[in-house]
Amino acid sequence: MSNLDTNSPRPNSASWTGMVPVDDTELAVTDSGGPGIPVIYLNGSYASQRHWKRVIADLGSGYRHISFDERARGRSKQSADYSFEVCVRDIDAVLVARGVESALLVGWSYGALLAVHWASRNPERTLGVVGVDGPYPVGWTDEAGHAEIRKVFDRMKPMMPLARMLGLAGRFSAELHAELAIEAHHLHAALGPTLADLTVPTRYVVASGEALGSRDDLQEQMRKAVDPLLAGNPNLRISAKVSSNHGSILRKDSPAVADAVRELAAAPRAQGMLGR
Repeated sequence: MSNLDTNSPRPNSASWTGMVPVDDTELAVTDSGGPGIPVIYLNGSYASQRHWKRVIADLGSGYRHISFDERARGRSKQSADYSFEVCVRDIDAVLVARGVESALLVGWSYGALLAVHWASRNPERTLGVVGVDGPYPVGWTDEAGHAEIRKVFDRMKPMMPLARMLGLAGRFSAELHAELAIEAHHLHAALGPTLADLTVPTRYVVASGEALGSRDDLQEQMRKAVDPLLAGNPNLRISAKVSSNHGSILRKDSPAVADAVRELAAAPRAQGMLGR
């Protein structure tokens, strides 16, 4: 059953850029329009929709590209709530506002976690998922790990104004950044059953090496945690492992992300769902 507002724009609507009201905030949304397969892009925790420009350019005009800034990122407004659950609901708000029933989800880092959770709850509306260096089923759930996260963000306080200006942080406190990171660690740690049961074709584009703030080969260990799930669920596959690290993957290896999107868009599931 469709939950679309009958007054919403149709899927072949013209290109559009504007604000979508939701709860106590407004989300900045860009929709290329057109009749192509809808692809919605989900940002990393401290990113904005501008990070997808190379992937969108690689894919070209044959797709309908929908991107948006999460709450208090990019041009979106601030809110009283930045929790994971409202971020999942914001995906629905954007799709409904743009008149899109089914979409292919592409998420980077935190956005990949959002994509998998949304797909697991809405398999009948998901054409496929591309996870860009995530999500991986491992996270810090002990107090020592949480203390380390809070310490990192406390050290980052002096740099936060510059990070916000560069679009690399949300417009809220370092303390809240830390608590949201801790929430994400809990969600990653509990992700195994969700990935094991996922019925939606999902492709990983995996980075190499460590990123800023990571050490002791931690990120590579996180990537290996998905291997048993790949063996147990045929819907999960590695599309590519690229040379860039977690932070540079969209800038340096956008063609690999675009290739994963093309693979899923051409698959029988996507073609069959769009042909209904």
